[in-house]
Amino acid sequence: MPQPETALIVEDDPKVRRVLCNVLEEGGFCVIEAETAARTLELIVREAPALVTLDIQLGRENGLDLLRDIRKVSQVPVIMVTGRDDVIDRVVGLEIGADDYIVKPFHVREVLARVRAVLRRNAATGAVAGASETVATAAPPPIYRVDGLTVIPDRMQVIGRDGDSCPLTTADLVLLRAFLDRPGLALSRDRLMDLTGGADWSPLDRTIDNQVARLRKKIERDPSDPKLIRTVRGTGYMFAAEVDRAPSGSSPANSA
Repeated sequence: MPQPETALIVEDDPKVRRVLCNVLEEGGFCVIEAETAARTLELIVREAPALVTLDIQLGRENGLDLLRDIRKVSQVPVIMVTGRDDVIDRVVGLEIGADDYIVKPFHVREVLARVRAVLRRNAATGAVAGASETVATAAPPPIYRVDGLTVIPDRMQVIGRDGDSCPLTTADLVLLRAFLDRPGLALSRDRLMDLTGGADWSPLDRTIDNQVARLRKKIERDPSDPKLIRTVRGTGYMFAAEVDRAPSGSSPANSA
């Protein structure tokens, strides 16, 4: 019988933590808990959870600072838990590596829907959450070259035009591959949600828009005037550049 996946709940409010634990336990997860940054990092390294929910306010500690520290040691999917008025914090969280967010007060069905959607996206990359290596279960994805960039899915990184490496989160990579595999096609937000494993999200959800904005900052020459990921008014987005693909084993050296 397969072992249940482990979810780490990082929350200093015992009532909220209990609710999240109950929801995820009923959803079939093995739940572990942390109230501090130090305990969180210890559990991520030791237990390698499949998913983390992280409150943006941890008493005197800052959840965004903790997210930065998490990204130094793991690419485990992280869902931020925020207040309804924390719009700026939600955007910042997505930009520095959060995979999604839940707004308090939340509904239990939304929590499970977002958790499952994030895990589906993570599985689509072939990455093992909480670990630094991937397990190949099929042919490795190709290396993509576009507009002076080299995208290496196996390493979850983009080699920039200047030769510097930029790490990608799970959400970044899944969204970017959705575009790279369909250049020149206008993709609606609903279609992008399907392609990135977010079929349970609301059509009014702006997560796709936030993720596109974050991705543009990593790959566009000028994110304020995007040339690669174009907005298609009334539809969604389109990847508007030619894409070259090479076998995964080829040299990742960039040819600008």
